[in-house]
Amino acid sequence: MSHAATVHSLWTTAAVSPPDKIPTPHIEYGQLAPTLIVLGAAIVGVLIEALLPRRHRYAAQLFVSVVALAAAFAAVLGLAAGDYGTSKARIAAMGAIAVDGPALFLEGTILLVALVAVFTFAERRLDPAAHGNRVDSFAAQAAAVPGGDAEKAAVKAGFTTTEVFPLLLFAVGGMLIFPAANDLLTLFVALEVFSLPLYVLCALARRHRMLSQEAAVKYFLLGAFSSAFLLFGIALLYGYAGTVTYAGIADVVDGTVREVTPALAGTMGNDALLLIGGAMVLMGLLFKIGAVPFHMWTPDVYQGAPTPVTGFMAAATKVAAFGALLRLLYVVLPGLRWDWRPVMWGVAIVTMLGGAIVAVTQTDVKRLLAYSSIAHAGFILAGVIAMTPDGISSVLFYLAAYSFVTLGAFSVVTLVRDAGGEATHLSKWAGLGRRSPLVAAVFAIFLLAFAGIPLTSGFAGKFAVFKAAADGGAGPLVVIGVISSAIAAFFYIRVIVLMFFSEPRTEGPSVAVPSPLTSAAIAIGVAVTIVLGVAPQYFLDLAGQAGVFVR
Repeated sequence: MSHAATVHSLWTTAAVSPPDKIPTPHIEYGQLAPTLIVLGAAIVGVLIEALLPRRHRYAAQLFVSVVALAAAFAAVLGLAAGDYGTSKARIAAMGAIAVDGPALFLEGTILLVALVAVFTFAERRLDPAAHGNRVDSFAAQAAAVPGGDAEKAAVKAGFTTTEVFPLLLFAVGGMLIFPAANDLLTLFVALEVFSLPLYVLCALARRHRMLSQEAAVKYFLLGAFSSAFLLFGIALLYGYAGTVTYAGIADVVDGTVREVTPALAGTMGNDALLLIGGAMVLMGLLFKIGAVPFHMWTPDVYQGAPTPVTGFMAAATKVAAFGALLRLLYVVLPGLRWDWRPVMWGVAIVTMLGGAIVAVTQTDVKRLLAYSSIAHAGFILAGVIAMTPDGISSVLFYLAAYSFVTLGAFSVVTLVRDAGGEATHLSKWAGLGRRSPLVAAVFAIFLLAFAGIPLTSGFAGKFAVFKAAADGGAGPLVVIGVISSAIAAFFYIRVIVLMFFSEPRTEGPSVAVPSPLTSAAIAIGVAVTIVLGVAPQYFLDLAGQAGVFVR
C-alpha cells in the first residue's frame, strides 16, 4: 500500500469514527462577561473604522469604548456581588480562567484605569488647532512617513487616528485575561493579545514621530525576547509536569499527583526542567513589570510613546503583570518557594535601589516617572515575597492606589506645552507653580503620593506592603525599601521645589487648558489619591476579602 493511500485511509477512518469523541467545551459566558464585553466592543470598533465616514468615527469610537468599559466594570461588580470573589470562586472555561477574588479585584482596577485612560486618549483641546481642525496626541495618519508629504496632506485634511480606541480595547481584553489565566497557554495568549496593541500604540505620537517609532521598535524587539523566554519556560514546565494547568503543575511540584504515568515518572524527578522553566516564565513576567535587570525598555518607551499611552501602559500593564505573577508564585510554585524566594529578594532589592538611584540623575519628566515606576515595582515585589494572605491583599491595594496616581501624573504632563508640543524637560518646569499654581499643586500631590508621604494613597500602600513583608520574615528587605523610599523622596521633592521656589523663565512653557475629559482624569486621580490616603481601611478590607486564590 503506498504512502498516499495509507494517509487517505487514515483520513477516512478518522471521518467515520463516532462524532461524540470530541466534547464541546463548556463555557460560562456570564462569568467571563467582562472580558467578552471588552473584546466584543473592540471588534465593533474595528467595524466602525471600516464602515463609518471619517467625520463620525471619533464620536462613535469614544461612545463605544466608554460604554463597553463601564458595562464590563458593572459585570465585574455583579460577579463580586454574586460572591464569585469569595465563596463561589471557581475555574471557568474548561480550566482556562480563574474567577476568584484577586482576578475580579484586578479586572475591576484595570477597567477603571482604562476608562480614565480613554478620557486622556480622547483629549482634543491641548494642541493648537491644525488647519481649523482639533487634534489629539496621535499621528494624523499612522502609515505616513514622519515629515513626509503624505503626513502633511493628512494633517491638512484634518485626519485623526481613531484606531487607537479599538487598539486600547484589545489591550484591555488581553489584560483582563492575563491575571485570571489558569493555564500557561492562556497566559501566553493573553500576553500577546495585550502586548501587540501596545507596541502599535507606542508608535503613534503626533509630535516627535521618530522618537515614538524608535520607542515602539525597542519595545517590540525586547518584548519579543521576553515572550520567547516565557514560551520556552512554558515548554519546559510542560515537559516536567505533563500538563499546562496551574493546579496540575502544582500537584507535580508538591508530589501530590494522583496517577503517575511512566512518562511522568521519567520527567518528575528532573528538577532542572522545573527550575529553568519556572525561571524563564518568571523572566517573561518580570519584563512586563519592569523589574531590574529586565527594565531596559521602560525609560525609552515611556519617553517616546504618546503621553496618554504611557499613562495607560504604566498603570494597567503593572496591574495585569503583577496579578499573573502572584498567581504563578502562590498557586503554581508555592512548593518551590525555597528556590524562588532568594532570587526574588535579590530582584526586589536591585529594583528598589536601582530605580531610586538612577531616577536622581534624570532631566526629563517622563523618564523620571519611568524610573520611579521601576522603584515602585520593587516595593510591590516586597509584598509578593511575603507569601502570606496579607501579602496578596497589600499588593492588590498598592496596585489600585499606584495606578491612579500614575495616570494622574502623566495626564498633568500632557498639559505643560511649548511650541514643540509637550515640554518634558525638567528645566522647563521651573517656576511652574507661579504661572499656574493649580496644575503645579496637583502634580505636587501626585509626587508626594509617589514618595509615600502620609495622608496620600502612596503611604497607605507602602505601609501595607512593608508590613506584610516584615510579617512574612523579610525584615531586611523592608529596611532597604525604606532607604530607597528616602532616596526616591529626594527627587520627587526636588521637582516640587523646582516648580514652586525657582523663578519662571520668560520663554517657558504654557499650561494648556484641557477639555473636561482630561480634567476628569486628573480629578479622579487626585480624588483616589486623597481618599485612599485619608481613609484606606475600607479598601484594605476589600483587598483582604479579595485576597484568596482559587486552587
